[in-house]
Amino acid sequence: MGGFFGVVSKQDCVADLFFGTDYHSHLGTMRGGLAVLSPKGFQRAIHDISNSQFRTKFENDFKRFDGNAGIGVISDNEDQPLLIASHLGVYAIVTVGVITNLNELVQEMFSSHSAHFSEMSQSGVNPTELVAMLINTQETFEQGVQYAQLKIAGSCSMLILTTKGTLYAVRDRYGRTPIVIGEKEDAFAFAMESSSFPNLGYRYSRDIGPGEMVRCDADGLTTVIRPGKEMAICAFLWVYFGYPASSYEGKNVELSRYNCGAALARANPVDADSVGGVPDSGVGHALGYAAEAGIRYARPFVKYTPTWPRSFMPPDQKQRELIALMKLIPIPDLIKGKRLIFCDDSIVRGTQLRDQVKRLYDDGAKEIHMRIACPPLLYQCKFLNFSRSRSEMDLATRRTIREIEGDHADVSSYRDPSGAPYQEMVGRIQKRLGLSSLAYQKLDDLTQAIQMPKDRLCTYCFTGEDIAKPNGCQQGCSRCAAPCTSTATPVRS
Repeated sequence: MGGFFGVVSKQDCVADLFFGTDYHSHLGTMRGGLAVLSPKGFQRAIHDISNSQFRTKFENDFKRFDGNAGIGVISDNEDQPLLIASHLGVYAIVTVGVITNLNELVQEMFSSHSAHFSEMSQSGVNPTELVAMLINTQETFEQGVQYAQLKIAGSCSMLILTTKGTLYAVRDRYGRTPIVIGEKEDAFAFAMESSSFPNLGYRYSRDIGPGEMVRCDADGLTTVIRPGKEMAICAFLWVYFGYPASSYEGKNVELSRYNCGAALARANPVDADSVGGVPDSGVGHALGYAAEAGIRYARPFVKYTPTWPRSFMPPDQKQRELIALMKLIPIPDLIKGKRLIFCDDSIVRGTQLRDQVKRLYDDGAKEIHMRIACPPLLYQCKFLNFSRSRSEMDLATRRTIREIEGDHADVSSYRDPSGAPYQEMVGRIQKRLGLSSLAYQKLDDLTQAIQMPKDRLCTYCFTGEDIAKPNGCQQGCSRCAAPCTSTATPVRS
């Protein structure tokens, strides 16, 4: 997924930038980057962080950088920040999101015979460079951002820092990813995780709205593109991605996870000796379940946190399985002869969970009941790329549906928890994983746990439906997930 942090200060900003960016390390494990505007121009550093922590790789840069404004990023794959020279001036840019029509936009740029891309990698064109090129086709940053957002299918939030010390913060068109503003006496900060603020002395100011563009310098903030009315913020932020201490749209992650667990306990009770969470993201859900059910909380698995990263990130399945195995250490005294309830954020492929269940039985577990904090993942995310799955058929649900009906099944019939197709799918997954019982969260219970209106959340991975549509669009295409091709002029609220 990725995350970013930006700061504009009347004093040196490097310490805030360094630690603020580091507080986004849980959102990605591949690349990190910083760009600081010094009196002599931009200073930049980009490092591979796949096998080393951000702080370790950037410690020397932290010591040599100086300046009053900067942007930093934790990225899934591509090198960032990029330094761009254009008719708009020289600027640094970082982006977070997924551009699903990247190849089409690249070919469209090539057709003009004036475009070229220099930031190439094994995966192709750097998406951040493409965004910069789209912006550069227009006369101002504001016009360029609006143009880029209308052309991009998927999502794209960004920070842009100019040589004048002006920082632009732009939230993606439908607010699928968050951007929060922090303030202190002599500085402003922009982050995806509000949890990056307290230890740096910032107080939460507000969330940037969907599609909103804010301009910031040392003297203050100005909204240059007002927020749109449509919002589809990713529900999975509260389920899994988000850091427990963060809040988005005023709704805290940890509290939402407690609520999720409590809802699971009410809807799917079972008698057991203890409730545990699959570390780390399952812990909050498990605490809520245990409190609601009146069953003690225990940790039959503990995570070795100093060195092992998240297991969903690496693209290689064998590497993911190795990480999943090595990072979790069982405690036999809490397992042998016990009836165990485990809470987890989701089941993506199911391979790691299957192996963990086998280990628990090998250590003498009597029963294993799994409670999942979100509905079944039926569709591959096309907005944030939260999984390294290359195909929807990697999903445990889709493989199971193919077993039941073949390759031409009506997937939508598996969304209703009260329906026979749903129950057969869950039953087969339960059997394959070797579980005593398996239950998923209902969508209504999830949205109530988050305490956000359903029509303000993106739940595409559960439902296959996207609520967003272009602001001011009169074409009636309420399920549109692509850039607008209408001849109607988009209207800003």
